[in-house]
Amino acid sequence: MVSIKDVAEAAGLSVATVSRALNGRSAVSDEARARVLSAAESLGYRPNVVARSLRTDRTGTIGLVISDVLNPYFTELARSVEEEARALGYSVIIGNADERAELEAHHVRSLLERRIDGLIVSPADGRSPLTLDAADGPTPLVFVDRWIPGCAAPVVRADGRGAIRDLVAHLYGLGHRRLAIITGPAATTTGRERVEAFRSALSEFGLSLPESHVGRGDFQAESGRLATERFLDLPERPDAVFAADNLMALGALDAIRERGLSVPDDIGLAAFDDIPWFPHTAPPITAVSQPTAELGRVAVRALADLISGGTAGSTVLPAHLVVRRSCGEPETSAPTGGATRE
Repeated sequence: MVSIKDVAEAAGLSVATVSRALNGRSAVSDEARARVLSAAESLGYRPNVVARSLRTDRTGTIGLVISDVLNPYFTELARSVEEEARALGYSVIIGNADERAELEAHHVRSLLERRIDGLIVSPADGRSPLTLDAADGPTPLVFVDRWIPGCAAPVVRADGRGAIRDLVAHLYGLGHRRLAIITGPAATTTGRERVEAFRSALSEFGLSLPESHVGRGDFQAESGRLATERFLDLPERPDAVFAADNLMALGALDAIRERGLSVPDDIGLAAFDDIPWFPHTAPPITAVSQPTAELGRVAVRALADLISGGTAGSTVLPAHLVVRRSCGEPETSAPTGGATRE
């Protein structure tokens, strides 16, 4: 392995000068820096990141703990985090909590032990003691998508309440009156927020949400399938089902098809979190779309500000409704509110 001493010898300079040049310090002439960089490139020198971190107390690495890497929403979020972090000179270590609090705690602990410069977390559980401790600890932390209420750490998230209101208006306009929801876990902020927004929107249109029309899900496809089976067993099934997550919507679609029923002729279906293949399902699925890539980028920038000793506030970006054909054929007039039509 090529060492810094080898670079110094090739450049005809001292080890101290080479070190200053490689670390970008100003007390090195342009001519000396050019000689160092030329020697380093010709020898194939790669700096020892671990040794450098011991000197600078920085590793150039941030951690990302996401709730479910198999969920296309979080896959896109992780990609945008990695791309923005790379542009700012950071590497990213990703931990998948798989919607399990104990795995979230494992990844948070493991990442902190690696002396990362900062941490981005989308909590699988809004009451994780270890994540709470990390948010109050010395390592900068930013929540993305989900958060833990009461923590001082910045939160970067989307507000889906307006889009859910637009969805209910869309369903009401299509003549649907018996509406059902498959919720996310009550332990998550997004799980609670989406059902509360749905209930509030129904009330605005003079509609109720009986307990029989609330299916308890866990942001996994199987829970969407089971909840929809219960809806379909009701003496009077719902006109339309709103799944508060894309995977639960796919599970709901499976349950409807297994009964030999058709979307939207027999029952309408809508989802929270648009995904690339929703436009290509039969029929294309109406969905609330979050600015996923922008959430990831903003979270990284906020974390970088904290790492550099600055401050960062919370950011809330708007979600919007994308109207397709899974709830019925919409009229040709413009969509409600900020909705778009495909």
